[in-house]
Amino acid sequence: MTESHDLALSVTAPDDGLEVRALVVGVLPSGQGARLAPHHLPEETAEGLQAVLADLGITGARDEVRRLPGAESTGADVLVLVGMGELPEEGRARLDALRYAAGSAIRQLHGMDSAALDLPAGDVAEVRALAEGAAFGAFVDPMHRTSEEDRQRTPVGEVVILTDVEAEEAEPVLTRALILGEAVDSTRRLVNEAPNHLYPDSFAGRVLERVAGIDDVEVEVLDEEALAEGGFGGILGVGRGSHRPPRLVVVDYRPEDAGQHMALVGKGITFDSGGLSLKPGTGMMTMKSDMAGAAAVLNTVAAAAELRLPLRVTGYLCLAENLPGGGATRPEDVLVMRGGTTVEVLNTDAEGRLVMADGLAYASEQSPDCLLDVATLTGAQVVALGERYAAVMGEDSLREAVAEAGAEAGEPFWPMPLPEELRAGLKSPVADLKNIGAGRAGGMLTAGLFLQRFVGEVDGQQIPWAHLDIAGPSFNEGSEYGFTPKQGTGVAVRTLVTLAERIAGA
Repeated sequence: MTESHDLALSVTAPDDGLEVRALVVGVLPSGQGARLAPHHLPEETAEGLQAVLADLGITGARDEVRRLPGAESTGADVLVLVGMGELPEEGRARLDALRYAAGSAIRQLHGMDSAALDLPAGDVAEVRALAEGAAFGAFVDPMHRTSEEDRQRTPVGEVVILTDVEAEEAEPVLTRALILGEAVDSTRRLVNEAPNHLYPDSFAGRVLERVAGIDDVEVEVLDEEALAEGGFGGILGVGRGSHRPPRLVVVDYRPEDAGQHMALVGKGITFDSGGLSLKPGTGMMTMKSDMAGAAAVLNTVAAAAELRLPLRVTGYLCLAENLPGGGATRPEDVLVMRGGTTVEVLNTDAEGRLVMADGLAYASEQSPDCLLDVATLTGAQVVALGERYAAVMGEDSLREAVAEAGAEAGEPFWPMPLPEELRAGLKSPVADLKNIGAGRAGGMLTAGLFLQRFVGEVDGQQIPWAHLDIAGPSFNEGSEYGFTPKQGTGVAVRTLVTLAERIAGA
């Protein structure tokens, strides 16, 4: 059995016998009515179930979960039927469907202390998909609710996967699933935290708590005095309207056997009012989540260290609170960024790119082999790609590597261009750059072009760089689905860890 703080995962042979609260079996849609997915139920039990699926109105659609009394022959108190939707015969689409179904079932079984998954798990890849789904679905965040009912709402604590795959062979993928699950869990909780509890300095404290006890990880916190001395005009400029000063937190995983160096920069605006370019009241709702990029970067570094990847991974968390105080940056102010580039601020609500510019310039000074930034950067990303697809742009090969890693991890990142003709819109008559483009068209792409200006060079060549805009999928304002809860989703962690594994393996 493989355990984390909140969840235990294991595999067992189908004929070993079970003692669990819930046994999960899949249901598939078909033209002749719903049918049971491949399973290990006793023949008589399966025939009885199949006969009543239509009478129970079960269709096999995704996220459909029905609880039935458990039969004595199953070793479970409750039999749970989960709709799987279409289940492809092979490939990533099949693994995505398995991950989704397992996560949907475990998410909807909160309050159960144990569950077994009798879903297709014929090889290690399928076991991995089910384990990941369970790890992502076993999440409950009471946040600041105080009722006894809310406090006792607990996720499933033990999940057993029925498979012929041996425990020794499954152990590495179970361990990885738990590490990823904990990283996604931590990211979600940070995003969910109220902004009066999570601000730059307290976020820095959470960083220290998160990596405490993880080998080969060091943390450096730059306060407002260090930021001023270091010329971080973007982070200081965004944060100076708040009485809570900004921070830059560097989280560095540096194992002795590190081959390459991967640098990650995360946007950490702990609350975004828009500054003096004030958002409307409804526009401020969800702006506690404007630090989702920094949370994802922190937990990617932590997961890489817990997986003991032979790769140096350094995270730069650019933390500020964007408020319209008396000292706030004004439209038409000019900021001097790390490295000396000057920026005319025409819209203080385009603040994320200002803190990220400092982070990119600072990270570039270490000459990493690749540099990625993660940010809830633009509303234009949501307009272009909706709420479940993230965007990636940048150097061609790294951009495609991110998209490929996202496809493997089950997180869709859509490659986007950086059109040269939009670059002219960033020209300022009084500074090197202005922080917004000439118009609304291509706003997501213009923001990417702005950030590109702050990526450094090594031997005359720009460091391979990719920009991940996660504005849409980072925060779920709608209903829960699959293993995705309401509010913080933890997006980008799985993709970045998968990318780190690929770079380390290369």
